[in-house]
Amino acid sequence: MRGYVRSVLVVFGAYQLVLGLWLLFFPFSFYDDVPTVDWTPPYSEHLFRDFGGATLGLAVIFIAAAVRFDRLLSVVALLAYLVGAVPHLFFHLGHLEGDSPGWSIALGVVLAVSVLVPAAALAMVRQVT
Repeated sequence: MRGYVRSVLVVFGAYQLVLGLWLLFFPFSFYDDVPTVDWTPPYSEHLFRDFGGATLGLAVIFIAAAVRFDRLLSVVALLAYLVGAVPHLFFHLGHLEGDSPGWSIALGVVLAVSVLVPAAALAMVRQVT
C-alpha cells in the first residue's frame, strides 16, 4: 500500500507538472489538440494560462508530498486534487454530447479513473504514513 500511495503522488505530480506547463505556455495548443476540450467553447487564453499556473501549484504539492511522504502533506495533496477532479468529472459526465460516442466513453472512463485512483490512495494514507 505504501508503494501505491507514493506512486500516485509521483505520477499525479508529474502529470500536473506536464499539464500545467502545457496550459501555461501553450494554451491554444491544449485547446486545439486535446480531444473534447473544445466541446465547451469559447477559448480563453487568460483562463487557460491561469489554470496552468494553478495546476503547477498542485504539482508542487504532489511532488513535496511524494518526497516528504508524511500523512498531512499526502492528505492535503490528494484532497486538493480531488476538490477539482470530482466536479470536473461530473461536469463532463453531464456534457458528453460534443462528439462521437467513442470519445464520450473514453473521456468518462479517463476522468473516472483520475478520481478513483487518488481517492483509493487517500483511503490508504492513514495506514501507510
